[in-house]
Amino acid sequence: MKPISIHTDYITLGQFLKLSDCISTGGHAKSFLQETKIVVNGEAENRRGRKLRAGDRVVVDGCGEFQVVQEQ
Repeated sequence: MKPISIHTDYITLGQFLKLSDCISTGGHAKSFLQETKIVVNGEAENRRGRKLRAGDRVVVDGCGEFQVVQEQ
């Protein structure tokens, strides 16, 4: 599981996908979410505006497993 550090209270799923290198630009998020299975904390998710906070676990098909961590 790869940690993804954030410096704010939360990050949106669309921003997360770019930060985790699953997509190259934020513009790809909408189509990527329609085509790819993504699970957040054990539940399927396809909203790019979904807020992810420290401790959330994200599984992206073909990209890997990640955990959001708060950087001080």
